[in-house]
Amino acid sequence: MKELGKIEKTIGVKFKNKKLLQQAFIHRSYLNENKEFGEHNERLEFLGDAILELVVTEHLYRNFPNPEGELTNWRSALVKGETLSKVARELGFNDYLYLSKGEKKSEGKARDLILANCFEAVIGAIYLDSGIGAVETFIQKYILSKLEVILEKGLYIDAKSNFQELAQEKKGVTPHYHVLEEKGPDHAKEFKVGCYIGEEVVGIGVARSKQQAEQEAAEDALGKVKFD
Repeated sequence: MKELGKIEKTIGVKFKNKKLLQQAFIHRSYLNENKEFGEHNERLEFLGDAILELVVTEHLYRNFPNPEGELTNWRSALVKGETLSKVARELGFNDYLYLSKGEKKSEGKARDLILANCFEAVIGAIYLDSGIGAVETFIQKYILSKLEVILEKGLYIDAKSNFQELAQEKKGVTPHYHVLEEKGPDHAKEFKVGCYIGEEVVGIGVARSKQQAEQEAAEDALGKVKFD
């Protein structure tokens, strides 16, 4: 548990219960090979996900008079897996994950999902250890601080709608989506979805719901497909 001090320093939160912080980094797969180790992070992630959405929602409500639809899009851009995994990578969470030997080889979208879930678990751990005030400070520093760039660059625009408009306008086709893989228990399923133009897979998305996985796939496609 020596590395926990480094994590505390990085995120700027001192834990009274170090085991809570450690649990936030334990992936389910690690316990398959280390059954005596303790509890994985899915319950903390469940809690953190709800707290993150609440804090972001309240901040947007109190600070912006915009209509519900716009605020919903802004919130989605702030709490989506891509945003969370990017912040988790910036904070070096990847170095502290407890993973099985097989899962350690994962990369790309699969690892991004693990990192996003870990970030939410950390939020849950902070809440249980230090309360809502500490959580709000953490979320403000690492998530809400991204809002300005998201608004400037229009990153809140729905990726599926954006990609569909471009594909129809430039190529005369409508993208479609198929679930490529589905794994995990019912309460924590992971979906891998492909975005297709015709028979060609042009984007891949991995998320905890089919809808979000489709959004991730569309976003992936937006970065790959040339519409010149």
